[in-house]
Amino acid sequence: MFIILLKFSEKREQATAFMDAHKAWIKRGLEDGVFLLIGSLQPNAGGAILAHNASRDEIQHRVDTDPFVEENVVTAEVLEFTPAMADDRVKFLVG
Repeated sequence: MFIILLKFSEKREQATAFMDAHKAWIKRGLEDGVFLLIGSLQPNAGGAILAHNASRDEIQHRVDTDPFVEENVVTAEVLEFTPAMADDRVKFLVG
């Protein structure tokens, strides 16, 4: 399982120009069953994604193809973790 942090860079003002492509990238991740949750880092610092169902290399490749990453609108950090415990509502995430 992965947490992907997308933190705005000094080029954040360019986000509007690439927003439609970024949203299409997110939609593909959801449709492919890789992205589980997507949300904003507060306050207005970027975004975060909870991802699974892929190897670290596959996740990194996917992140590298995000238009925001390609255009340096955000910096990306991929954190890998192994869930050990979970609330009953999300136990399916614990392997």
